[in-house]
Amino acid sequence: MMQATGGWVVVAAGIDSEAAELTASEVEAGQRLAGVMFTLGKQQATLGLKMSRAGGVDRSTIMLIKQLVVLGPSRSSALAAAVHSDPSTVSRQIAALVRDGLVERRADPDDGRASVLVPTAAGLKMLDEQRKRIGLALARVIRQWAPDDVEKFLGLLERFATDHEANLPAMIIECAGFVRSEGE
Repeated sequence: MMQATGGWVVVAAGIDSEAAELTASEVEAGQRLAGVMFTLGKQQATLGLKMSRAGGVDRSTIMLIKQLVVLGPSRSSALAAAVHSDPSTVSRQIAALVRDGLVERRADPDDGRASVLVPTAAGLKMLDEQRKRIGLALARVIRQWAPDDVEKFLGLLERFATDHEANLPAMIIECAGFVRSEGE
């Protein structure tokens, strides 16, 4: 299904025909998983809001610094792509992190006219402290679980996170609809 909207065409996925490719139990499992993820998302948003208000560290700060650790020195545009966010939003967030001394700009070794972003020692310390706090809090959530259950859960959750990330571009198209310029 295509719908023109002010110079853009939204191509909606054929949900009924695509659902026919899956078994009823697979569809039900996907719906249950969506419900759990929505619930966890709400809980994470609540936690992030409380952390931001109480400790002055918001979720985007953690996410951006963590991603810089994973990527290494990066341009703002690469960082925005890595976190699936709008470049102008990331640029504003980075400006605040630079101002707060958590990230610094350095000359890009490949192009002296550009800069790359690097976490500072203060940024890395803050990230480490947050990881420890969150790790301890989550350890309390599962402390009553049998060790085998913890290992199985973590293994499956890590697998899911990897598969989810690998399928994210397709999920964006499927869930949000594919949008393209009418001229394309």
